[in-house]
Amino acid sequence: MGSNDNLKSSLMAMVESATTLSAIEEVRVHALGKKGALTDAMKGLSALSPDERKSAGQELNKIKDALTAAIEAKKQTLSMAEMSARLMEEKVDVTLPTRPEQQGRIHPISQTIDEVIAIFGEMGFSVAEGPEIEDDWYNFTALNIPEDHPARQEHDTFYLPGVGEKGRKVLRTHTSTVQVHTMLNEKPPIRIIAPGRTYRCDYDATHSPMFHQVEGLVIDKAVNMTHLRGVLTDFCRAYFGVDDLPLQFRPSYFPFTEPSAEVDIGCTRAGGEFKIGHGDDWLEILGCGMVNEKVLENCNIDPNEYQGFAFGIGIERIAMLKYGIPDLRTFYESDLRWLRHYGFSALDVPSMTGGLSR
Repeated sequence: MGSNDNLKSSLMAMVESATTLSAIEEVRVHALGKKGALTDAMKGLSALSPDERKSAGQELNKIKDALTAAIEAKKQTLSMAEMSARLMEEKVDVTLPTRPEQQGRIHPISQTIDEVIAIFGEMGFSVAEGPEIEDDWYNFTALNIPEDHPARQEHDTFYLPGVGEKGRKVLRTHTSTVQVHTMLNEKPPIRIIAPGRTYRCDYDATHSPMFHQVEGLVIDKAVNMTHLRGVLTDFCRAYFGVDDLPLQFRPSYFPFTEPSAEVDIGCTRAGGEFKIGHGDDWLEILGCGMVNEKVLENCNIDPNEYQGFAFGIGIERIAMLKYGIPDLRTFYESDLRWLRHYGFSALDVPSMTGGLSR
């Protein structure tokens, strides 16, 4: 009995003297592990007589229970002490100023598309969308683009493997394909704009293999070139924020419109500084025209009953002009410094009267 009392006293003293969780774990292993002191005492019971073994075994089990309870209690005490120490070390001074937060910015392309939609939306246009992978027929044939047109060559257009119901698969080169789908699926009157991504084999400071367009289409019984001019004049003046911005319509040629025109806006380059507005120079920004009769026929619309106009605007082009962005390639370089400079706050709300209401 004396040796067991000494063992208990020794082990309990070790528990009491432990000051860290790692130290109390060492005590546990020393006492109760496979080679621990109490475990060795248990193994020694086999050398005793049955009566002695029973009495000594009961005594050792009591010591084990008491020691286990003492170790767990000590663990709880040390855990609370360590937690309190950590809380004191890691406490936050709530009187300190908050950390500055970086505000996200809206990309100029997204902002410009929202502006364009807002302006045309106030004119009664709705937004139409379509697939970016098209059949050759929707991208070219339905729009009266002949087989030998340069735009249909491999060096100008991204063709994909496979053939659809209406020809080869192609990454759309313009959002005019959305106009075709709309005319085939809806009955006139039609008044839509079609913003979206388009693809062409080109890459330099003013061209990109992937870029954005917004195209417009109006089909009705009494639509004429005067309506087209009015719509585009109102749009350009609202977008660029110049109430009396001069526009001129120059005769041009597009397979899908007849007559066709290119639209120039007034500008000046005096002193090496480019400025949109009244001046002695002009800058071309978009193409337009009355929808070709063949396009109407291809889309099952009677040209003797209906006519319409269409236009196409490059999103990156007008964004570069309005916000002074010199190189189109920077739109896609994911440079956060560029985005912080040219990007927009979520509070920059598009409006028809001035492009942006800040």
